[in-house]
Parts: sequence; C-alpha cells; structure tokens
Amino acid sequence: MTGTDITAKSGRIREICGIIEDRIRNVHIGCFNGLDKPLFLISETYPGLWLEHAYDAVFYASLHPEYLYLAENTVNLFIDRQTEDGQLPFAVMRSGTVRYSQIQECVSFYSLCLEVWRMDHDDAFLLKAYESGKKWDSWLRRHRMTTGRGLVEMFFGYDTGHDNSGRLEGIACPGNYALNGVEQNASVLPPDDGITPILAPDMNSNLYGNERSLAEMARILGKAEEAEEWERRAADVKSNLFKRCFSEADAFFYDADRNGNLRRYKSSTIFHLFMEKVLNMDEDAELIGRIYREHLKNPEEFWTPYPFPSMAVNDPSCVGHVDRNCWGYYTMGLIVLRCTRWMDSYGWSGDFDHICAKWLEAWTRCFDIVPLGQEIDPITGEPTKCSPWYSSGMLSYLYAASRLGIYDL
Repeated sequence: MTGTDITAKSGRIREICGIIEDRIRNVHIGCFNGLDKPLFLISETYPGLWLEHAYDAVFYASLHPEYLYLAENTVNLFIDRQTEDGQLPFAVMRSGTVRYSQIQECVSFYSLCLEVWRMDHDDAFLLKAYESGKKWDSWLRRHRMTTGRGLVEMFFGYDTGHDNSGRLEGIACPGNYALNGVEQNASVLPPDDGITPILAPDMNSNLYGNERSLAEMARILGKAEEAEEWERRAADVKSNLFKRCFSEADAFFYDADRNGNLRRYKSSTIFHLFMEKVLNMDEDAELIGRIYREHLKNPEEFWTPYPFPSMAVNDPSCVGHVDRNCWGYYTMGLIVLRCTRWMDSYGWSGDFDHICAKWLEAWTRCFDIVPLGQEIDPITGEPTKCSPWYSSGMLSYLYAASRLGIYDL
C-alpha cells in the first residue's frame, strides 16, 4: 500500500479500527466459567486462552494502560495453574478445563511476566513469577531434554503451534499425543517414529528468552549469584543451538531429529532467533545481516507481497492456498503481531512499516468477506475463513493503523 493508497482508504481504516475497539471491549474482554477476573479472549473458534496468546493481553495493556489488569490476570491464570512439579498448562478452556498435553509457549512466558512487572511494579508478583519460572525451567529440563543434547525437544507438532507445517512431516503425532482418544501429558514421548525427539529452534529460543528474563528478575530481587547462573544457562542454550541446529552453508537454523540430522524446512521458526534476541548485534552482526538478506528479505522466500509467510514460499513443503489453518504457507496474525518484538530493535523499522501497510491493505479490502481472521495468503492477501475476529489479527490491524499515523489509539 502506497502513501496515496493509505490516504484514499484512511477513512475506512479508521472506521474498521473503531469496530475492532468496540468488538474487543464488548466481546473479547470477559470471564471464563467460574472465574471472576476478566481476560483477553482469542475468538469464538478458540474457546479458551492458549499460552501462546498471553502476549495479546500484555500487548493490549501496552497500548491501553487502563487495561493492565488484563495482562496481570492472564499471566496469573497460567502461573496459578502450574502443577506442583512445574508444568505450565498450554491452555485453559472457558469451561474451566486445564490442559497439559503440549507445550505451545511460542513467546517466552517469563519475558512477558517481566514486562507486566515493568508496567505495574508489583514486587510480590515479580517474586511469584520468578519462583514459577524456576519450576518451569526445571520441568522442561527434566522432561524435555531426554537425549542429552542440552536443548529442549519437540515431541509433537502442537508443541510449536505450527499446525499443518511441513516441518512436522513424518512424525508420529503432528497434533498432540492421544491414546485411546485421551490426551496424554506433554511429558510422555509418543510412539517411535524414528524422528522425535526433535531439537526445535523456536522452542529453544523461548527457553533462552525465559532464562535471560529470569536472570534479570534475579538481579532485581537481589539474587546476584542466581542471575549469573541463569545467564550461563542461556549462553549454553545459544551455544547448543549453533552446534545442533545451525547450517553455516545455508545461514539458517533448522530442526534436528533425534539422530542429529537437520530437517531442512525453511520455516518461520527463524523469526524466534530474533524475537527472543538469541542473535544480537554485538556477537552476531554479520550473521544477522546474512539471514536477513538471504532469507527474510528474499522475495523468493519470506519477502512475499504480504510478508511474512509461515514457510518460505520456495520451500518444497510449502502447500499453497488451502481452506484451513496452515503454518506451511500463510502469513499469520501471530507472526505480524510478534514483529513488534524484534523488527524495530534490529533496525528494520522501514520494512516493518511496509508489513503493517500490507496487513492493513489486505484486511481493509477483505473485511466484509472475513472480518480480521487468523491468516492471509502471502501472495494475494486473500484470507481463509479460519477464526474471524481473531485477537492477534485485530491487534495487528490496530497497531498498524496507529504506527502509520492513521488511527489514534
């Protein structure tokens, strides 16, 4: 969308933003059964709150400080349902059911807890989050480092939230592991498929982000020695990611199967290395430039007309337009919203402006067909029918309109 296009459509964009704001406040802010604390709900398609969507509430609170309580309630929802041995639920359903059958963290949860503390300065909450983070890290290391390679492992496809992605090809459980129709706990390794456990760069980027955040929490709480230990652990995670998952020839981080073989799918997992600041300009400037130039800004891979697709469009596994939620092709509202966590800090603000403009253009054009759904075609901008009024899609639209000076939040 050019500057002229934005000017021509600015009235309609502002109108849609007003509709979104009303929709969020009247429909998406509400309570689950048996709970009296309001939460930021995803959509009618997803009847609960997923751990990967905790960022929605935190991000919304950053836009509207009067809704800080939504972020507080959301992170506490998961902390308060952590098991005694440290496992976080991946979802809490509106019915009150708490589910533990996969990881699906996707954004480092304790980084979000730290961001909530920076907004509310509640030291009691910070200590609570820190103790919770210690337990979660311990659970992951106890149950998801089964092959002794120093990285957490993907057991099933839903661990990553990348439904229908080519990166899941050949594994026994592309969803979660159900035995006789019953979801198994995420600690249970599924039947032998010759591939899992898989070392996943996105899951380990989350681990790195959590441990760096726990180090900062420890320093704030006056626990200097513990802070040093968390920094050491995070550094080991980064080192092992380079050792186990990085291809120097391709300048890309891939999943690695249980035998150490790289599974060379050019997936949106690469964004997590930036989102969690695993790669930093002090240590990795040359590599950062190469990844961005060869992959993220490459029109044959991720720099499509509507960036960023969930799989490079020239990857052999890329499925093209299908009528379902698919992380093997589409540009996701989650991907666009998560760009707020990394693109500016790496100096790519102009490119993020472009992504925001294209997101606005696509959904403004298609709003009367599917209102602010989960995903769009990275080539045409056409949406699927998956999950209209999707929280991350709506937030991305609001943010894009504000960022480009069209709408005042």
